Parts: sequence; C-alpha cells; structure tokens
Amino acid sequence: MSLTKLTTSALAIAAVSATAAAARDQVQVAGSSTVLPYASIVAEAFGENFDFPTPVVESGGSSAGLKRFCEGVGENTIDVANASRKIKEKEIKVCAENGVTDIIEVRVGYDGIVFASDINGETFAFTPTDWYKALSETLVMDGKVVANPYTMWNEVNADFPAQPIQAYVPGTKHGTREVFEDKVILAGCEATGDFEVFLAAATGDSDKAKKKAAEKACIALRTDGKSVDIDGDYTETLARIESNKDGIGVFGLAFYENNTDKLQVATMSGVVPSTESIATGEYPVSRPLFFYVKKAHIGVIPGLKEYAEFFVADEIAGPDGPLAEYGLVSDPELAETQETVSGEAVMGGGS
Repeated sequence: MSLTKLTTSALAIAAVSATAAAARDQVQVAGSSTVLPYASIVAEAFGENFDFPTPVVESGGSSAGLKRFCEGVGENTIDVANASRKIKEKEIKVCAENGVTDIIEVRVGYDGIVFASDINGETFAFTPTDWYKALSETLVMDGKVVANPYTMWNEVNADFPAQPIQAYVPGTKHGTREVFEDKVILAGCEATGDFEVFLAAATGDSDKAKKKAAEKACIALRTDGKSVDIDGDYTETLARIESNKDGIGVFGLAFYENNTDKLQVATMSGVVPSTESIATGEYPVSRPLFFYVKKAHIGVIPGLKEYAEFFVADEIAGPDGPLAEYGLVSDPELAETQETVSGEAVMGGGS
C-alpha cells in the first residue's frame, strides 16, 4: 500500500473513530434486491439475539449499493454492500480512490435466476436461444443483421403458444441483469451462431476489443416495449405480471418459491430450478451471492463484525438454517467463509 493511501485511510479511520459512536450505532446495509430478503432475515434475528440495534437494510440494486459503499470511509457511508455478483475491478478502484482500501468479501450462498409467469397461464420450457431470439435488439437472418421481427412466442419457437412476447427483466443497476445477460442472452447468441457474425463485423484495435463489441451487440435488448426493464425489486415485476397475464418475469428462485400461489416457473434447458438442481450445478442459470464489509468500520460501528459473523454462522446460512428455508442454497465452503470473516481477511490476501 502506498504512503498516500495509508495516510488517507488512517485519517479516514480517525474521523470515523471520533464521530461514529455519537453519530449512529446501527449497522447500515444497502444493495442487491436479491440479497435483501436474506439480509433482512439476518438483521431481524440479529436485533433479537444481540445487544446491538437491528441493522438498517436497504435495497437499490448491486451496482447502487456498491457505489454507496465506495463513496468513502466514515459514519456517513454504509458499512456493508449486498451484491448478487462479484465486485468489479473498476469498483475496487473507485473504492481505493475514496479511501476504502480494505474490503472483506463474504460469499453467503447461491441463488438461481428463474423465469416465471402467471400461475394460470401457458407453460414454457425455455433455452437460452429462446430468450435471445425473443429479446435481442438485432438478429442474424439470411446472413444479415436485422431488427428483431418477432412479436409472438410461437414465432421464436414453434413449440410455444401463440402468446405475445412481453418480458420483465431486471434493470441495469441490478446484479441479476448481468447474470441474465451473460448466462442467458449471450449464451443464446453463441448457440445460434450470431455471435460469430457480430464478431466478424466488429471493429476495434484488438481481438479483445472486437470480442467485447460482439458481446455488446448480442446482449443489447430491444426497446420496442417487448422487453421492459424493472428498476425496482421483484415485487414490482410480480405486479406487472398481475396486470398483464401474458407477461413473463425474471426472478430469483427464492422470490418465486415464496409466491408459488401466483406464479409458475419454466424449465431452462430441460432442468427445473430448485435448491437441489442449483446445489448440484445442473440448473444452468445460478450465481453466488455476496456482501462486502468495510474493514475500517469494524470496531467503530457497533455490532458490524458480529453481524457479519452471525450472517454466515451454520445456524443461519447452513443447510438447515432460516436462509435455506427461504431459498438460499447453502455454500459448501461456508466454513472457509466463516474463517475469512472471523480473521477479517481482506480482498487481495491481506488481513
């Protein structure tokens, strides 16, 4: 660590120490709407079982939470960022520029991304190709790149019903969106062979730049109303489906499992999404869930480390804990995560 960064960090920590105790005594958490229900369960149980105030947990999306997390060190910044994806290098850089140099990465378990519709509607058995053909802004037809012409699901796949395409997908500030783009839309683009056409037409000063341009072309979603970004949480997506019975939404598995009286879930590549199929790796659209802790706030914000340790304790995040009951797939390497938290091991191998 450079002297400049060390000095900045030391001054920031000193500022926290001088003001935090008087300013607030609650752990503050923000970020992923997927992690939100798990963090809320933990926060409530923490408040009931410890002599610390119940942590304040807010949503807003992974990107929004990490942006707030990286604003700096001090009582006016959050302590924990929830994320349904790993923190990006560019976010780590912004954190460091703002004095947030020691970050503890905590993987809490796994979740699946599912595709659900009205419980009384048509049933679907999807592949990534179906979603790519339904939602991509452009497709390759007869060797030419054209605007997506499809308006009905049976035009995408003859086995599907003659139902208007209407999809509700997470907005770009959500970590779920990035996993959806990578594991569904991009995968479908590659499966159809369209990626190679986009790659051949891509411009750039390196193979890496051309590949990135081709990927961007693949994952660009249509803007004609057939694909609608949802910036709120999954309850907003559910509300859209309740008002439009033809709608199909992208959800986290846990949310679907807690709304089976309203939703039916589609298979993906022939696999039914479940905690079991995610745990075995059979279900193709799953991802790890994380939260990030600002080490500089440990020992300053009351209960921060205790909250983090409680979150990943066997009785909470283990296979028989309340998070698993809600739908979290327990991490088989939970013991290693517990050691990371107890030892305050930061990203990059430090402590």
